[in-house]
Amino acid sequence: MPGTVVDLNADLGENFGRWTLTDDAALLSIVSSANVATGFHAGDPSTIRRVCDLAAERGVRIGAQVSYRDLAGFGRRAMDVPPDELADEITYQIGALQVFARAAGADVAYVKPHGALYNRVVTDREQAAAVVAGMRHADPTLPVLGLPGSALHAAAEEAGLRTFAEAFVDRAYTAEGTLVHRRQPGAVVTDPDRITATALSLALDGRTSTLDGAHVAVRARSLCLHGDTPGAVALARRVRQALEEAQVRVEAFV
Repeated sequence: MPGTVVDLNADLGENFGRWTLTDDAALLSIVSSANVATGFHAGDPSTIRRVCDLAAERGVRIGAQVSYRDLAGFGRRAMDVPPDELADEITYQIGALQVFARAAGADVAYVKPHGALYNRVVTDREQAAAVVAGMRHADPTLPVLGLPGSALHAAAEEAGLRTFAEAFVDRAYTAEGTLVHRRQPGAVVTDPDRITATALSLALDGRTSTLDGAHVAVRARSLCLHGDTPGAVALARRVRQALEEAQVRVEAFV
């Protein structure tokens, strides 16, 4: 409906050395928030610096996309990390990004887990509490972006942190409102028409379709489009245009 406001975020800074995965410069002209890889699943120091410089220049909010220490698996492999160690690794990743963000004249505005960690803290209270502990060590004022109804949101709220709900326009959902595992056929959506329709449905109606064609309610302040999705730049442009044509204002949530 007219007057609706949503954030559009994307995973950026995922290039590493000679390997290029995301078109950061192009996507930073479209999104309102950037989930910047912090070096544990992707991203090297020079990439992180460039993304922070561009984000600050274009008024895009910078978020720390923290991950398990898994460069080889792009942070998408299940790992068992002791809570104390995980908390320290979260603090470390946020701190590294804070240095580059502040040098660019900006700051880290929020934290969002990546990949296997993101999925783990939907239900794992211990790992969720460790992520929150790491956030509080780095900056106790930072909000968390994640799946609504997750253990991460519960742990953050218990600790007095703000939480913001997000939904994915390029991922399939289960009937419970969680993401379909990437190993399952149909989990990642690449069809432009379907992605655009999903973005509009989430923004205007607060719901999305499940893998079996039903619908599930997902109320979200921020919509995510993965930067490593094939054709991500064209998809992001199309999604933003469709939102604006539907009189949905694209604006950062923090």
